[in-house]
Amino acid sequence: MILNCVETTKRVVAFTFDDGPDVNYTPQILDLFREIGGKATFFMIGNQVKANPELARRALAEGHEIGNHTNTHPNLTDLSPDEVIRELSIAAQNIKEVTGIEVRTFRPPYFGYNETVHSIVTDKFGYPAIGAMNMNATDWSNPGVEHIVEHSVDHLSAGSILIFHDGWGDRSQTVEAVRQLIHMAADRGYQMVTVSELLQLAACEV
Repeated sequence: MILNCVETTKRVVAFTFDDGPDVNYTPQILDLFREIGGKATFFMIGNQVKANPELARRALAEGHEIGNHTNTHPNLTDLSPDEVIRELSIAAQNIKEVTGIEVRTFRPPYFGYNETVHSIVTDKFGYPAIGAMNMNATDWSNPGVEHIVEHSVDHLSAGSILIFHDGWGDRSQTVEAVRQLIHMAADRGYQMVTVSELLQLAACEV
């Protein structure tokens, strides 16, 4: 039910970031991708978009994708169906009001996902639920730059989706790890694309 990668022969990889936009760390991540020439997907929290609208607009203006990460970051499996709908709807509304776009992708907070949530996400909103290959990197827990890199670098492979966090706490380790990883990806000939671009490339090869 959750997509961690796609099958493709193209040397493309999708870096993704959760829990922003954050005034301290999102700009640093955006600067890194501007320097390397890649794109990423930012799964943004609706109320954070409302609090930092200029960062959401900057991400979009620089070619990145914004995905839905709910409005307040609850575990959706703890909510009623109506509450799940409300979380997703308000987040989408806040993002649209700030950026003018309709979001097309979704990542569940805490990866809290079940059949009920899946039905709402796919049937009502039409979102693919996006996971990641490098779950053991656990950058959210600040395990050290070396740990984040070590548990991500093996997943720099065609069609992989990688998860990091640009909000909710000190993300300086993430910034440095991502700096190293995107240079490794570029040196290996990988293009960094958004999740939607990755899905479109895969669809073209079916």
